Amino acid sequence: MAKLLIIYHSQTGNTEEMAKAVAEGAKVEVTLKKAFDAKAEDLIACDAVAFGSPTNFGYMSGAVKDFFDRTLPACRGKVDGKPFAAFASMAAEKRVAIEAIESIAASFGLKKVADGPLAKGKPAPEILDECRELGKKLATG
Repeated sequence: MAKLLIIYHSQTGNTEEMAKAVAEGAKVEVTLKKAFDAKAEDLIACDAVAFGSPTNFGYMSGAVKDFFDRTLPACRGKVDGKPFAAFASMAAEKRVAIEAIESIAASFGLKKVADGPLAKGKPAPEILDECRELGKKLATG
């Protein structure tokens, strides 16, 4: 059975709600981890990964960036080609957090498999449906 890891940070609960919807759609073994709790071993052990972040000050959250900073040395050469996608919540309609995550994930050697949803504030039902679809895509590689 495939293993999906979802690493996220959420202050308001909006990104967490999206993370849970990604997990619902996956229909495989899923591990939800808050970014400060996630480790390199988690990323190495999974078959696919989703990253979720609010947009803070025009960038991904510090917690998600911290995850990348802490884990890059241990993950080099061990996660190449692993499927990933990013999703975000924000106050303005800009994909900057997603784009930043995608850029850093590429330096890990991860392979983007889908464009992730972006919620403005509390995720609307259709955004949560997109999150569930993202979970399905990641579960199938």
